[in-house]
Amino acid sequence: MLEDKILKTIKKYNLIENGDKIVVAVSGGPDSITLLNCLYELKESNKLDFEMVVAHINHGLRENAKIDEQYVFEFCNRINIRCFILHADIKKEAEIQKRGLEETGRIIRYKFFDEIQSKTNSNKIAIAHNSNDNVETIIMNIVRGSGLGGLKGIEAINGKYIRPLIETSRDDIESYCEEKKLNPRYDESNDDNVYTRNKIRNIVIPYIKQELNPNIVETITRLSNITKDDLKYLEVQTERSYKNMILEENFSKDNVYNDEKEAKIILDLKKFNNEEKAIEKRVILYAINQLFGNTKGIEKIHIEDIIKLCNNNIGNKFLTPNKKLRVEIKNKTIVIKRLK
Repeated sequence: MLEDKILKTIKKYNLIENGDKIVVAVSGGPDSITLLNCLYELKESNKLDFEMVVAHINHGLRENAKIDEQYVFEFCNRINIRCFILHADIKKEAEIQKRGLEETGRIIRYKFFDEIQSKTNSNKIAIAHNSNDNVETIIMNIVRGSGLGGLKGIEAINGKYIRPLIETSRDDIESYCEEKKLNPRYDESNDDNVYTRNKIRNIVIPYIKQELNPNIVETITRLSNITKDDLKYLEVQTERSYKNMILEENFSKDNVYNDEKEAKIILDLKKFNNEEKAIEKRVILYAINQLFGNTKGIEKIHIEDIIKLCNNNIGNKFLTPNKKLRVEIKNKTIVIKRLK
């Protein structure tokens, strides 16, 4: 049964623990309705002990949006699950924010999920990404020129966000809906190949299946799993190398500026230059993340320029990849500063 397969994924990644309270994101489509129904069945059969509520968004983009909303509301009512609904004008918001519809919709969705989480004192948010979504994401990342990080795809758990269907295929989901007579709603925008993801879903993957590899979803899923294992090893090695070359750390751990001293990290230049390039890149990103709490605005070319500066080993040189970051080579050290 699909419920048991999903339970196996939940236990494998420790997605749900006893006493959790979960916001389940439900659009009314096959994926999210399968997620909701499976979680409900697992809860009712006492295989999992948790509470849940549902969050649904009417994006105001489709003629059938109101029907979708009613379907989700009635489904939740039938299984006695509290349902929160947001009416949003995504098109209007996209114009105001000067963003694309997809990006605007995503921002509004996740903001709503966070609000419902806070309102209901929930600790997790369940999203219905499946293994096909993961493969589509990886192909998109490859097309964009992503590094190893892009090959790992969508994580089963990312902070408070959990994805119990991440190891479940779209075929299995559709079969489950038919078997259980769930009659999910269908979003016709999934057929619109103006969107990159839809092109990959509707054109690229079917072509690869027919002409190159009928098991492409399973193959790329395997690649994703291998990459995740390799990245875990690289993360351990990066932290180990960073700790070996650290000379000074002077910054607030909660990312609040220290008024008395500059926020900075100082690394041993010789030890840095003795590392392989793969570790050098990751150490720089690790240090920047330590200083800022993220690496936003830092591009591949910035990292390459910093490494070139370090490898040239010329003193009293510096780079400013952006207005808040300065990297200096000084007295046989690398000084990474967070500017005010």
